[in-house]
Amino acid sequence: MFKKLFRQNENFIDGELSPELPLPKHVAIIMDGNGRWAKKRFLPRIAGHKEGMNVVKKITSYANEMGIEVLTLYAFSTENWKRPTDEVDFLMKLPVEFFDTFVPELIQENVKVNVMGYRDNLPLHTLRAVEKAIEDTKHCTGLVLNFALNYGSRAEIVTAMKEAIRELEKSGKKADEITEADIEKHLMTNGLGDPDLLIRTSGELRLSNFMLWQLAYSEFYFTDVHWPDFTEEDFLEAMIDYQNRSRRFGGL
Repeated sequence: MFKKLFRQNENFIDGELSPELPLPKHVAIIMDGNGRWAKKRFLPRIAGHKEGMNVVKKITSYANEMGIEVLTLYAFSTENWKRPTDEVDFLMKLPVEFFDTFVPELIQENVKVNVMGYRDNLPLHTLRAVEKAIEDTKHCTGLVLNFALNYGSRAEIVTAMKEAIRELEKSGKKADEITEADIEKHLMTNGLGDPDLLIRTSGELRLSNFMLWQLAYSEFYFTDVHWPDFTEEDFLEAMIDYQNRSRRFGGL
């Protein structure tokens, strides 16, 4: 099925998924380019965010069908509050619309919703939509659809360090006894595993304060395609590219 879908577009490289090579268990995506997509079409930026939401639905279903275990999507960063008020207000309403329309399908596809980030700053209507989606899908055992919402990696690491130090003090251990595992268990991705593959759309070549700890040994895949134009074929191309990487984790 994936081979057939991949070969429909002659612009893609001549390749296919290998049944002998592993797929990434955890894929993270920085969904960039919504505003630029809208600008090219002389549309308001919010039109790009709206179309981007539809792409999330398609890629989630496709990744689940492919057998990806965790899909983490960078939906809203702690720095995005600096954007114009009307854009931020729209972005905070998107989860409400997204979950209202998509959760029944997620349940049908056995997809579990998870949200990481600082919830205290979210508007009440956004928070309620998030909590309801998590509750409604908690029984699902397939793909974990993990949204990074009001998330910033530096803040996450600081928070995790504080929690690790508190535990250290309670146990009576010395500071030089702290380990990576002590910090990792307080990260927001605890239990999800580190991403095997990071995809960033729209041609930008930076991490933008996203999962700085977790991406230490992830493979990176950058594409010029704006997120609203990102298709199942583009996702498949990233998977094939991943299978052709050699992951050594600092070894030979």
